[in-house]
Formats: sequence, C-alpha cells, structure tokens
Amino acid sequence: MLFLLAFGAHAQMKTSKKTRDSAFLDSSRTKRIDTVKPKYVNLGKIAARRAAISSAILPGLGQIRNGVTVYRLAKVAGIYTGATLLTLSYISNDKSYKIYLKELQDRNLHNGVSPPGSIYATFPQEGLIATKDIARRNREVVIFSLGGLYLMNIIEAYVDARLKYFDVGDVAFKVSPGIINGGSLYGNNSIAPGLKITLSL
Repeated sequence: MLFLLAFGAHAQMKTSKKTRDSAFLDSSRTKRIDTVKPKYVNLGKIAARRAAISSAILPGLGQIRNGVTVYRLAKVAGIYTGATLLTLSYISNDKSYKIYLKELQDRNLHNGVSPPGSIYATFPQEGLIATKDIARRNREVVIFSLGGLYLMNIIEAYVDARLKYFDVGDVAFKVSPGIINGGSLYGNNSIAPGLKITLSL
C-alpha cells in the first residue's frame, strides 16, 4: 500500500509541459513584437483644414489661427478694408440704380417727360438708360468681388498654414552688382549696370 501511495504521489508531481493558463509561462514566448509602424501625421494638412474652416466661418480667423504676426494682421486688415470698400460701393451703386430707374418709370407715366421738380429733367432718355445700366453692372461686379474676396481669404489661410509646416532647408539669398550685356545693335555694344541675385538652396 505504501508503495502504491508513493507511486500515486509521484504521479501528481509537476510536469515540464506548460499550459496556456499556467502561472509559469515562458517570458520569451509571451513577449509581443510590435510590428505596426507609427502612422504618419501631416501636421500641415491638419492645420490647413482648420485654418480654411475658421476663415470660412469668420473671415480672417484662419490667418490669426496660423499665428499672430504683423504680416498676418496686415492681411486681416486688408480683408476687412476691402470688404468695407466693396460694401460702400455696392450701397452707392444700388442707390444710383434705384434713382435712375424711378426717373425712367416716372417718364414712362408722363409720356416721356420728367415730372415737375425733377432734377433729371434736362437729362436725355438714352443717357438715363445708360447710367442706370452702368450702376446695375457695377452693383453686380461688386457682388462677385465680395464673393471672390471671401474665397481668396479661405485659400490664403489654407496655403499659409501649409507653408508654415513646409521646410525648405537653408536658403541663401545674395544680391551683388553686375553688368548686363545688351548685345550689339548696329555695331554698338550696349552695356548697362545691373543687380545679380543668387539663390542657394
């Protein structure tokens, strides 16, 4: 009996075979090798999208988000100055168009004659029609110009943000005096002083 008990106890000894849920896993087999390369993040593209969306929401905001500098603040001031001048031009042309249109409508009601007290009584009919058409055309040009200024604001903010993260390396800029040979004309050689500009990338 003792012999059999000893044999049975021997059968319960730890074997060299290891299972998955064993607490004694081989550390060399449990190491995971990370083969996934880190994803490339284009910071310029992300910043450009944010700047374009910001400028679309509020003109000039994208330029400020790219970084506050004197140059960018001057661009924002230029955007709002241009928008103000175009708006004033639109108001002026719209007012002129309505005045001339009303004068022409009054003349049509009075058989081609201006109503009494009109300041345009001495103006010819063709001149009033041409002036009305010019005011209407100018008003439409201003509307397209405002749309172009808005789009230019978005594009400029996008390009500025992309160039902010674009590295061109060391660029050397050198200006030196030089001589320009204009070639021979009627046997005379024309030589003129000039400037030589050198860019080293």
